[in-house]
Amino acid sequence: MRDKTIGRVDVSEPASISAGIAGRYASAVFELSKEAKGLSALETDVSALTGALKESKELSGLISSPLFSREDQAKAMAALSQKMGLSPTMGNALALMASNRRLFVLPQLLTALKDMIAEDKGEVTAEVTAAAELTKAQADKLAASLSKSVGKTVKLNTTVDDSLIGGLIVKVGSKMIDTSIRSKLASLQNVMKEVG
Repeated sequence: MRDKTIGRVDVSEPASISAGIAGRYASAVFELSKEAKGLSALETDVSALTGALKESKELSGLISSPLFSREDQAKAMAALSQKMGLSPTMGNALALMASNRRLFVLPQLLTALKDMIAEDKGEVTAEVTAAAELTKAQADKLAASLSKSVGKTVKLNTTVDDSLIGGLIVKVGSKMIDTSIRSKLASLQNVMKEVG
């Protein structure tokens, strides 16, 4: 009797390949926008597309589903570009990505473009997770403190996680500062295990 085991086959692109593809498109879009003195328009496009991807399950499905043909994706991207008033550079990039079946890397492309634009402006983004919503004064003070420490203008991307109990987790590049009460309690628990 033959073995009837059916294995899973992963047909998705590995993350590193996706990042490489997104990086190449992002570099091209960034350089073309910079040459055309259109970085502010590109920044607006990136922000608008990031918001659209977060809010629209249909758009997320369109870019990631293999069920849509190249033509369907291209038509949808052309309509989207026109409706959102995207710059010609971004519109052409989306059309090219659709024709090459590369729309699945759009989220990574947008992240890479955000990073390139921030680097060009001398900015860095700090990912901040707080136990409660930060006030404007707290956010400004944190951004100023981080700016002084990293030597660049710091933008905060803040999320709230009440499981932290109190304090913050701040990530800037490869550095992470965890002052949350949850982490301090976990550390104390580990020390107590070692003693007992």
